[in-house]
Amino acid sequence: MNISTGPLGRRHFFSAGRRLVLAAAFATAAGSALAAFPDRPIRIVVGFPAGQATDVIARVAARKLQEALGQPVIVDNKPGAAGILGTEAVVKAAPDGYTLLVSSSGPLAINPSLYSKLSYQPLRDLAPIAELAKVPLFLAVNPAFPAQTAADLVKEAKARPGKINYASSGSGVTSHLTMELFKHAQGINMVHVPYKGSPAAVTDLISGQVSAMIDTGPAILPHMRSGRVRVLAVASKNRIAAAPNVPTMIEAGLGNFDAQAWVGIAAPKGTPPEVVEAIHKALVSTWRDAADVRDTLNGLGAEPVLSRPEEFSRYIKEEIDKWAVAVKLSGAQVD
Repeated sequence: MNISTGPLGRRHFFSAGRRLVLAAAFATAAGSALAAFPDRPIRIVVGFPAGQATDVIARVAARKLQEALGQPVIVDNKPGAAGILGTEAVVKAAPDGYTLLVSSSGPLAINPSLYSKLSYQPLRDLAPIAELAKVPLFLAVNPAFPAQTAADLVKEAKARPGKINYASSGSGVTSHLTMELFKHAQGINMVHVPYKGSPAAVTDLISGQVSAMIDTGPAILPHMRSGRVRVLAVASKNRIAAAPNVPTMIEAGLGNFDAQAWVGIAAPKGTPPEVVEAIHKALVSTWRDAADVRDTLNGLGAEPVLSRPEEFSRYIKEEIDKWAVAVKLSGAQVD
C-alpha cells in the first residue's frame, strides 16, 4: 500500500486516523451500553385493561424479567381501540429495550386484516422477542341445547342451516373469527350475534338467548365448572391442563382445527439484537418450567410457551395469513 508523504497526504492520513479513533470510541461506548443493559427500569406496555388475560400474563413476565435482570419492570396499561393505542406507544418508543410490548393475537395478527387503515404493521414496526403463552379457545353450548359433543353441534347445524345462533364478544374479535373458521371448516351456517365483551355474551349463553359460542378459558371455564354451560371441545392440538376432560377438535372427529389465541412480547423495531437476546435469555432462565408461571397461566386456561425471536417472527407471519382468511370469511372490516 502506497501512502503519500507530502503535506496533503499527511493531512488525509491524520484525518482518516481521527475518524477511525472516533469510530472506535463510539463503538466502544455502544458496546459498553449494551453490556450494561439494563441500567434503569424497563416499561412493559399492555394495550388492554388491568385484569384481562394479556395483562395478567404481562405482569408475570414483568416479575420474571425483574428477577433475572435486577431492574424494576413496570406494567403500563394503555387500553383502547382493540390494542392499537398500546401498540402505537411501543412502535414510537426509542428502540433501546427499555420499552416493551406484551400483546396478543388480536393486535398482532388480526388487526392487520381487520383495519383498513392501521397505523402499524407488526413485522415492519416491531422486533418480536418470544411467544409467551397459548390461550386456547373453548367451544361451548347452553346446557339445554341438544348437542353433547362438537360433532353433534355440527350435525344440528347441518340439519337446521341458519337456525342456530352463536355469540361472540364483538364483531371481528378472536371469538367471532374463530367461529367463522370453524363454520367454514365444517361447512355449516350459524347466525352471528355480537356483544360488547365476553361477559354479556356468556350471560346470554347461560340464559339460552344464544345457543353456542367460542371463547377463552377465563370467559368459559368457570361456568363449565358450575354447570351453567357445556363445553364440547377445545380448539387446540392437545388437551389443556386447566380442562383435561375436554376433548380436542381432532378427538371430536372434526379434523385438525387449531385456532388458539396467544400472547407474546416484542420491542420496537431497531432494538439492538444483543438487547433482544438479553431479554429473551432472561425469560429462558425464569419462564420455562417455573411452577408459579405454569400455575398462574393454567388458572387462565392458558399454557406457557417460550419461542425464539426468529420463531416468533415466523409464527406472527403465519397467524397474520390465517386470520386474514377468517376476516375475509366473516366480512368484518373496520375503517
